[in-house]
Amino acid sequence: MKYISLPESQTRRLSFYLAMEEYVARNVKESDCFFMWQVDPSVIFGRNQLIENEVNLEYCKQHGIQTFRRKSGGGCVYADMSNIMFAYITDDENVNFTFNRYINMVVLVLRKLGVDARGGGRNDIMIGDRKVSGNAFYHIPGRSIVHGTMLYDTNMENMVGSITPTNEKLVSKGIASVRQRIALLKDYISMDIEAFKRFVRENLCEGEIMLSQQDIARIEEMEKEYLTAEFIYGKNPRYSVVHAKRIEGVGDLELRLELKNNVIKSANLMGDFFLVGDVDNRLLALLKDVPLEREAVSNALPPKVDDLILNLDRQSLVDLIMGD
Repeated sequence: MKYISLPESQTRRLSFYLAMEEYVARNVKESDCFFMWQVDPSVIFGRNQLIENEVNLEYCKQHGIQTFRRKSGGGCVYADMSNIMFAYITDDENVNFTFNRYINMVVLVLRKLGVDARGGGRNDIMIGDRKVSGNAFYHIPGRSIVHGTMLYDTNMENMVGSITPTNEKLVSKGIASVRQRIALLKDYISMDIEAFKRFVRENLCEGEIMLSQQDIARIEEMEKEYLTAEFIYGKNPRYSVVHAKRIEGVGDLELRLELKNNVIKSANLMGDFFLVGDVDNRLLALLKDVPLEREAVSNALPPKVDDLILNLDRQSLVDLIMGD
């Protein structure tokens, strides 16, 4: 696996690194690539999440925390210079295989440092019963991208405050609660963050690919999409019906339907689920002009949906659409 390097040491906006992942996936002809990045305080939320439901925008504004949307699914994450973001790009398109391979690679590196790490849940890395890394996945034709956090350390007040109410008591309680559920790597290893980054690179990668200034210019061009208000905030139109549900192994889903005479005119699906296919065109578009009746909805859906949303079965989707 090759390490992707930049010919600079400056810290960029989080959106640049998201664009860099996509650029590498589309343009670097290497079967497996990896790189790490750090950012000034930022919140990154999933492709299908409503920003106002997930991010405390007022707190972020007051504390200089930037907000960005990514193209992968999953939940809301806070990042700063005290933790590290990992990016893994591979040729393999099988979501479960790619996730498992990546998580196992990182777990083995942590175990070399004497950390009792293991994979946990659908996308996490755990130390004991505490989470040290959460990861998300998306793919473009022929390539898959896994990216996620590695909590070396972090500003706990910002982590909690940026995604919870600003009430001081709630933030204080939130910090105590979150601190019981997450592991900070600095508490388990004796090396500083820079030494840890070197160790990860040396144990995961052989050789590097240095991007050029021309590559950087092209990444900056791709980054512009991530900075548009339409991409960050979404269209978020009003809907007549909202059905929300947590489905085990899938995540929290919120379906918004605009109806006319009980016929679906548009559909939008939000949540922290994992996208593995084109939900907009291969799923939601099929519901347009379909009566909101179980048989009609069922007939309109494709034979399987877990190739669009990880672990989602067709019957659970029908139940969600019908509000059951």
